[in-house]
Amino acid sequence: MITKTRTTKETDITVALDINGTGKSNIDTGVGFLDHMLESFSKHSLIDLDITCKGDTHIDDHHSVEDVGIVLGSLLAQAIYPVKNMERFGSANIVMDEACVSCDLDLSNRPFLVYELNVSGKVGQFDTELVEEFFRAFALNARISMHIIECRGKNKHHIIEAAFKSVAVAIRRATAKNERVGIPSTKDVL
Repeated sequence: MITKTRTTKETDITVALDINGTGKSNIDTGVGFLDHMLESFSKHSLIDLDITCKGDTHIDDHHSVEDVGIVLGSLLAQAIYPVKNMERFGSANIVMDEACVSCDLDLSNRPFLVYELNVSGKVGQFDTELVEEFFRAFALNARISMHIIECRGKNKHHIIEAAFKSVAVAIRRATAKNERVGIPSTKDVL
């Protein structure tokens, strides 16, 4: 388990991560919907996560959601780079009732995000625009090139949860051990 803490005037966050875990989680971000999504992410990625966040949610959830993405992403980068004896590429299409979301990613050490989810408004008290903020912070700090594409869906909760699950499964596949690939790059470094 590796741990990282980040404290700003807006948030105080501690994340512990075990990339070779079993999908256990203990998450309290102060944002209920985000907790639910991160518990699902942990379960389906098989990454053990302990996350606490005390943020300025009396203003809104933006700082907490984005900053958790920053800390989680930077800790994942610490766990995977330099990439060696891992598949490197991961992909998953996840169905949740009427919704289907795909994630294709590359542990490239070159961050990029393509985000195409058609969600707006709220799920409960949660602003759906924060999903993109989370994934952007996560991808940039994890140094992952990641494409999250909605294939179909109507229910915002289902679409967003399918997105978190598709990212989780794609990461699980990309970080799968494969001794034969060595450093999976023609550059001989990632």
